[in-house]
Amino acid sequence: MDLLELLLHPVRMRIVHAMSAGRTRTTTELCASLPDVPKTSLYRQVALLAEGGVLEVDGEQRVHGAVERRYRLNRDRASIGQEAAASMSLDDHRRTFALAMTALIADFNAYLDQEGADPAADSVGYRQLALWLDPEELAGLLATVIPAVLAHARNGPGEGRRLYQLSPIIFPLRRE
Repeated sequence: MDLLELLLHPVRMRIVHAMSAGRTRTTTELCASLPDVPKTSLYRQVALLAEGGVLEVDGEQRVHGAVERRYRLNRDRASIGQEAAASMSLDDHRRTFALAMTALIADFNAYLDQEGADPAADSVGYRQLALWLDPEELAGLLATVIPAVLAHARNGPGEGRRLYQLSPIIFPLRRE
């Protein structure tokens, strides 16, 4: 199975999201964080992601006579880069976008469902901006924004830190 096919699956995409930010998890922990996914399906999808190199075994321990593995995300295999995106069909792009939005909605609903969720206090935002940019201006914007975000991407858990989801989406609007 090629990387694109591996990642373009609703459950596998949600697993990749659940493993982001340097987290290591067992399949049991993933089952707890994705309670709407049947356990057999989750175990099968984790196995496929591990076979495809998207998940790596971070450690093993015996639990009740069985081996329990801790997995971590292989960041190099867990995203669709520019080269892969360039080879995608328009239908692949539609499917990828829909899957990403589905995973985002599931994550947002899980946030709202937790006790004490406070969108205002947590700086939840929904801002969308339409910008007039020529190709050079777009490249300049991306050259500024991407490094600013990536400067924080390797942060780990720490005193006063909370894990946030940032989902930038950029595409040209319909030509008028």
